[in-house]
Amino acid sequence: MRRLFLPLLLLVPLLAQGAIEVHQFDDPQKEKIYKELIDELRCLVCQNQNLADSNAELAQDLRQKTYEMVEAGKSKDEIVDWMVARYGDFVLYRPPLQRNTLLLWIGPFLIFLVGVVVLVRFIRRRPAGGEEVLSEEERRKAEALLRGDGEDGT
Repeated sequence: MRRLFLPLLLLVPLLAQGAIEVHQFDDPQKEKIYKELIDELRCLVCQNQNLADSNAELAQDLRQKTYEMVEAGKSKDEIVDWMVARYGDFVLYRPPLQRNTLLLWIGPFLIFLVGVVVLVRFIRRRPAGGEEVLSEEERRKAEALLRGDGEDGT
């Protein structure tokens, strides 16, 4: 068993290899724009990762297209506009405040407000600390149990 385990263990690094993209930039400003864009744009396949973190084929293609557009001298806004025109607002992690995204922007505040209202109503309905919770008979039985006398108080 051990003789089989060691060669298999040595193959693990080969499985962990991934494609590494290397883009050469002639201007540090272009490289900065590229990195900002791939951090801000969402992978359409993974949906919860940006282009920089995703290994999906579409993300690789979008990174390449972003690189080409940055190298061609396109501005950040032009590239984002191209992505939105082609893939919609979903490609943006921070979609613009529009009529169709209004619930997305104010939804968390509405949920928080509803939670606060429910909490306040729950606290107000609780009995005050001075009110009797146990009847007199229940109180006697509890005291008897605490003294160890038994349930009937004898």
